[in-house]
Amino acid sequence: MKNLFAFIAFIVFASCKNDGTLQKKVLQGNAFGTTYTIQYFTNSNFDAQKQIDSVLYRVNKSMSTYIYQSDISKINRGDSTIVVDALFKDVWQISQRVHTNSLGYFDPTVGSLRNLYGFGDTPYFENINAAVLDSVRALVGFSKVAIKKDGTVHKEHPNIYLDFNAVAKGYGIDCLGNMLASNNITDYIIELGGEILAKGKNLSKNKPWTSGVEAIFSAADNRKAVVYFTLKDRGLAGSGNYRKYRIDETTGKKYVHTINPLTGLAQQNNVTSATIIAPTCALADAYATACMAMGLEKAKTMLSSLENVDGYLTYVDANQQSQSYVTSGFENLILK
Repeated sequence: MKNLFAFIAFIVFASCKNDGTLQKKVLQGNAFGTTYTIQYFTNSNFDAQKQIDSVLYRVNKSMSTYIYQSDISKINRGDSTIVVDALFKDVWQISQRVHTNSLGYFDPTVGSLRNLYGFGDTPYFENINAAVLDSVRALVGFSKVAIKKDGTVHKEHPNIYLDFNAVAKGYGIDCLGNMLASNNITDYIIELGGEILAKGKNLSKNKPWTSGVEAIFSAADNRKAVVYFTLKDRGLAGSGNYRKYRIDETTGKKYVHTINPLTGLAQQNNVTSATIIAPTCALADAYATACMAMGLEKAKTMLSSLENVDGYLTYVDANQQSQSYVTSGFENLILK
């Protein structure tokens, strides 16, 4: 599972030492084609790295389209005997929820289109015309797949390609959080590929954890925040098309990585980035992708209908000027 979003949020690190009995631990490593940093407070000596590696292995084995022998890769190749695990079923249910709430703009069967445009795990198609697009669109639709009672996956067409990359990274972070919670850790922050899960508070400063939203015009090697905000007992994720895109060398046409599953097009709409805060990182991950595909007005309508989900959207107006839209819940978290 590679990092599809060169994203948007980052932890504001504390330099203070904890004066209490709990010790601050910081672990860093690689996962899902990107990096992670985990900060937590504990007075126990459990083997956190071993448990982290175990969680990451299980998520990858279940849902990584970049691992040939993962369950989802086998299913995508047409193996109808694979009995999916509890993690796969969890992500499926989360995807169904967001698919419904986004009116179909979030769809894990969009994988064939991502591969077509060169944003998946196969080479892109060099001549994307109407006929090619129509043939691939026939493979898209979450209603065309189902998990049967025996735990196997039914696909209406064998070439339907499932892709949970827009939710599985966030789900993996939630799994890491559950692992920490199972070890009686209540104060921690996990950042993986720009997505964050924060619980409790930063005991080093006796304050809430703090994060930021990256300015879309900042350089990749010198990222700057446009706002800072507090994050407590919430997940944060985001998506943006300002770095992840491909220019066709022959036609000069620009293809962005966020694909509209209803039209099959990889075209930039007026939303340039979406930062979402939700009860879990998986939900934040999925809703951020949905907002990017929906465009501003539909995204605003969806966010207004969701409980405990807030967003910070950047977009271009009719005069091609950069603007932002912030929900009231997100606004209340911003540090003034």
